[in-house]
Amino acid sequence: MKIEVRLDPIAKPRMTRADKWKHRVVVDRYFNFKDALVGLCNLSQFRLGDMYRVEFYIAMPKSWSKVKKKEYEGKPHQDKPDLDNLLKALNDCLKDEDKAIWSIEATKIWWNEGKIVIYNK
Repeated sequence: MKIEVRLDPIAKPRMTRADKWKHRVVVDRYFNFKDALVGLCNLSQFRLGDMYRVEFYIAMPKSWSKVKKKEYEGKPHQDKPDLDNLLKALNDCLKDEDKAIWSIEATKIWWNEGKIVIYNK
């Protein structure tokens, strides 16, 4: 089963106990992303499997020229956010217990718009 979610991928931030009452922008942004991702997956009746492949498409900055965007489109994204933090966010959002996950294939690519494509194996 495959799902394509048109959301900008967001990495899981490092959180502290203070984040329960102190609303940092990065944490609020993450929880908004989590709510949207879970909602879209529930609408599609998608459940993340214990073995999956995921492609994170990172949106190019609007400040880049058309030439630079064309040059980078589809190329590997080797900048922040880190792939492991994107995976942590995805697993946290879509799995109650991520200890059952035993195989993940993941890529991070520059694209015109942000989206996440997940394939259960």
